[in-house]
Amino acid sequence: MFARLKNLEFLWLRRNLNVMLPNNGNCSFPRLKELSLHGFNLTEFPYSLSSLEELEWLDISRDKINEVSTKGEEEGKKETEPFTGSSPAIPYPGRRAKMRLLVLLFLLLHLHIHLSSAAAAGHLPELRGLLSIKSSLVFDPVSEQPPLGWWNSSVSHCLWSGVTCSPRTGHVTALDLSGLNISCPVPPQISSLTALSYLNLSDNFFNESFPAQLAVLKNLQVLDLYNNNMSGPLPFIVTQMSALRHLHLGGNFFNGSIPPEYGQWEFLEYLGVQGNELSGAIPPEIGNLTKLKELYVGYNNIYEGGLPLQIGNLLELVRLDAASCGLSGEIPIEIGKLQKLDTLFLHMNSLSGPLTRELGQLSSLKSMDLSENMLSGEIPESFSQLKNLTLLCMFRNKLHGSIPDFIGDLPQLEVLQLWENNFTGSIPVGLGENGKLQFLDLSSNKLTGTLPPDLCMFRGVINEIPLPPRLKVLSLSNNQFSGQLPIVFFRNSNVELVDLANNNFDGPLPIPSPNVWFYSAANNKFSGDIPHQLCNATLLRVVILSNNSLNGSIPHCFINLSASVLDLRANKLVGHIPDIFFSWNNLRTIQLSQNQLEGTLPRSLANCKNLEVLDLSDNELEGRFPNRLGTLPNLQVLNLRSNKLRGLINSSRKNNHPFPKLHIFDLSDNSFCGHLPAKYIANFIAIKDESRSSLQYMGANDTHATWPPYQDSVTVVMKGFAIKLVRILTVFTTIDFSRNFFGGDIPELIGDLKALKGLNFSHNNLTGKIPSSVGNLTNLEWLDLSSNKLNGEIPRGLADLSWLCWLNLSDNQFVGPIPQSTQFDTFDHSFDGNPGLCGHPLPKACGVDNPQSPPPTSPEDGEKKAQGGNWIKWKAVAMGYGCGISFGISAGYVMLETRRSKWLVRTVERWLVGRDRKTNRPKKKCGSKKSREALIHDRFCTLTCDFIRMKKCV
Repeated sequence: MFARLKNLEFLWLRRNLNVMLPNNGNCSFPRLKELSLHGFNLTEFPYSLSSLEELEWLDISRDKINEVSTKGEEEGKKETEPFTGSSPAIPYPGRRAKMRLLVLLFLLLHLHIHLSSAAAAGHLPELRGLLSIKSSLVFDPVSEQPPLGWWNSSVSHCLWSGVTCSPRTGHVTALDLSGLNISCPVPPQISSLTALSYLNLSDNFFNESFPAQLAVLKNLQVLDLYNNNMSGPLPFIVTQMSALRHLHLGGNFFNGSIPPEYGQWEFLEYLGVQGNELSGAIPPEIGNLTKLKELYVGYNNIYEGGLPLQIGNLLELVRLDAASCGLSGEIPIEIGKLQKLDTLFLHMNSLSGPLTRELGQLSSLKSMDLSENMLSGEIPESFSQLKNLTLLCMFRNKLHGSIPDFIGDLPQLEVLQLWENNFTGSIPVGLGENGKLQFLDLSSNKLTGTLPPDLCMFRGVINEIPLPPRLKVLSLSNNQFSGQLPIVFFRNSNVELVDLANNNFDGPLPIPSPNVWFYSAANNKFSGDIPHQLCNATLLRVVILSNNSLNGSIPHCFINLSASVLDLRANKLVGHIPDIFFSWNNLRTIQLSQNQLEGTLPRSLANCKNLEVLDLSDNELEGRFPNRLGTLPNLQVLNLRSNKLRGLINSSRKNNHPFPKLHIFDLSDNSFCGHLPAKYIANFIAIKDESRSSLQYMGANDTHATWPPYQDSVTVVMKGFAIKLVRILTVFTTIDFSRNFFGGDIPELIGDLKALKGLNFSHNNLTGKIPSSVGNLTNLEWLDLSSNKLNGEIPRGLADLSWLCWLNLSDNQFVGPIPQSTQFDTFDHSFDGNPGLCGHPLPKACGVDNPQSPPPTSPEDGEKKAQGGNWIKWKAVAMGYGCGISFGISAGYVMLETRRSKWLVRTVERWLVGRDRKTNRPKKKCGSKKSREALIHDRFCTLTCDFIRMKKCV
């Protein structure tokens, strides 16, 4: 096995019992000088060593040689010759030297044992030091067994794991205790190992400061303390270790500034102080480290100013990482001198000004990340010289202009991220031509036009346009691209993530490749059916096709998908929701709202045990309330608003704890009747728990979360406005049963929902009093009980709800004085339509028989009041909205869409019709969605609603 190693000079086979030495005189290492067979388990002397004429040092200690076999005369023709080194000569067997060899070998072994004992005695302080180090270490309790259990005096310390000794001197030269879960201060006993040149204590829990005693380690070349819990100022004593070549102090809690003395090392090649709590300026003395190859100063540090100009003196520098450390100012032009630099990371800082053209002089550069700064201007022409560039990230800056065509000519480019800038124009024509592009993200710019042929690897026939063969990520969302994409755009490609959302693409929906797991084409103008070939992408986890003009039905083959998110909202889909949700599905979000789906809800929805969001609002769904959904253990959002659902809401007798995690429940604008579902209200555990105060968004802690993360969203009626929550806080809680036919009392147990933010029971037929328990709803921000038949006095507890910013009790039968409070004084129109109420803010004073008449109104105003009670309530909404959502919006409810609610539009339309027919305001609407939106049908609904209500509640 060693036959080809003709130039071998050193061979160590210590304790290697599986290697056989040749014993045929054919051990051909003509230049071998040192050989160690320590512990090799030899039982006889290997005669093949007789050919090693250059051998100077031989170690056969701890072997079992007890005799020298007699060989024939033909085997030993060479007389014994001495070594030329300082060690005693080892004779080799010749024909006349057998007995002499035995005697000399015995003396040699005796001498070796004597010398070994003397050497061990000479290294006794190191042995004691290592044992002292072991005794001072404290290991994390999770360790199954002591990691240094084999450190004991029965074995030479040079054989201990993590310990390395010099083969010449026997001194300990390296100590590696990395990754052992050690939790204690760094042992000062390490100072006893004065010959150390390598010390690695990384990936532990060492704490407190660096011990000053270690300053005696003058031979230390490598010191690695990365990823511990050490604190205090950066250790100054390391500047006394003049031989250092590698210093890694990153990933700790060191504070203060970088000492200027850190620029004194003559031989330092690696300096890492990243991931600490450093401040101050980066000292210009860093520029004195002329042999430095790697410099890491970023992440969690917060420096003053920018990179020092002296950074240009580091001509040997290969990697510079100063990301996320508060740098400001412009990128110094001196950085262009670093001709050997292959990695430049300056992202997540506050750098400003234009991209310096000197960056184009970095001819060796392979990776450059300048993202998340405030850089401005255009991409300089000098960047065309970066022929070795594989990664270019400049997203989240203020760059503008067009993306230069030479970007498409960079021969090695694999990753291009320019998203969230102000780039205009089209994609460079040659982008993707190099065949190496893997990651392309140009989203959130102002790019226009169609996709370039080279990005699509154009082959001349539009139906056979494949993507670059190595492309994995394609994100073009939030631009102004237009045109039609080939339906087989992704065929035979390896792309895994496709995001085309928020553009102006039209035509048929492109079929994703079988490898795609994230596919978003939302907010475009795609039309036609959802292609059945989409189901061939069996790895799909996220499907977002919302806000297009897709029609037809939902493909039944979706059963083949392993999707966790299915978002088809705001299209023109028709037909039934297919009954395809079997028990093995992974669905977390189903968004089918704002379509024209009909029929009943599929029973198999109850199999979606991972489901958190179910939004089927604004469709034509029929049937009764699906009480089997109460068995879903993780359901948090259930929105069935604006459908044709009807009948009583009865919970299943088999489920004693329905909807345990539900915190958004919207059944508004249907035809449900009977009493309010008291059993459901009693079991809304998530709405009862007011201790949930952390501001977390749904999906934030999802262990199966996707990248890019899918943002759950839902539209709710909040304080009279239909508002889209583009992200849903887990503490956002609302119940909306408005615009149904519910009757009877409001259950007293409503007061148990102490985490409730919004409650809307308006436009029903509720009777009785407001339960006094509503005073327990201390987190309530808006309450709408308008347009019912509630009576009695308004409970005083309502006036004491300090978070209540919006209230509508109009059009009921309340009597008595309005409770007075600072909050209630702002609700000017919240009590209209209750003749029995008195007190501020109404014009009727309590205890006065003849109430003060309101100011005279014109006939037209009178008609508005008669026909448009909701219009007055909308004015109250506007005034209440001024106080804001005290907890919600200010705490991070990100709202992107605010529009008038449907009931407001319908109310105004009815008022317009009512002006002509001079009749009373219509009662509860009914009928199909289309007929409700037809003004002529409103007249019919006004006359027949009561009859239909009684008919549906049997």
